[in-house]
Amino acid sequence: MNRPLIISDCDEVLLHMVVPFKQWLEEDQGVNFDLTDNTFLNALTWQESGAVLEQEDVWHFLRSFFDTEMYRQMPIDGAVAGINRLAEQADVVILTNLQDKRREMRAQQLAEHGVHAEVFTNQGPKGPALKGILDRYQPSRAIFIDDLAQHHKSAAETVPNISRLHFCGEPIIAGQIDCAHQAGHAHARIDNWAHALPWLLKELEKDLR
Repeated sequence: MNRPLIISDCDEVLLHMVVPFKQWLEEDQGVNFDLTDNTFLNALTWQESGAVLEQEDVWHFLRSFFDTEMYRQMPIDGAVAGINRLAEQADVVILTNLQDKRREMRAQQLAEHGVHAEVFTNQGPKGPALKGILDRYQPSRAIFIDDLAQHHKSAAETVPNISRLHFCGEPIIAGQIDCAHQAGHAHARIDNWAHALPWLLKELEKDLR
């Protein structure tokens, strides 16, 4: 029988993203980033005029951040130890919504923080990518970890037998994002590794009894 499989997102699950992105924008790019009562696309304003950035400008800054500023991203508390503990009992892969050309950059970034795992890149809903990974690994059991509710919805619709943990380790946004557990698309919502790791290990053990 093949090993169980953990399929984990990276940003806000393993590494902080919003905070270093905010710091870079405000310190170097003349842009304020305020998520209070704002959607992501309305949260960025020009410091000089106060005008909301056009959507293409937002995407420009996101692309630039991942091109040159990924070194600013530090691990979520407990993430490295947690994912490596899971790797003792399961295969671990990373499914990240970055362009394919950034796959090696993401793998190297994670390795520098002590996480050595195959990285899969994706654009859009993650359900189809999850199905492809499951078809390749044929695991005895699989668990998906992600910070965004829409990806859990996609997973629930495409690969309903996978266990799904909605996890957002960034406190400044955790309370503002939609909850996949409340929507019925995730099996649990836990936002810190101290509590998430026991839940994940218990999920793995279900197939080992």
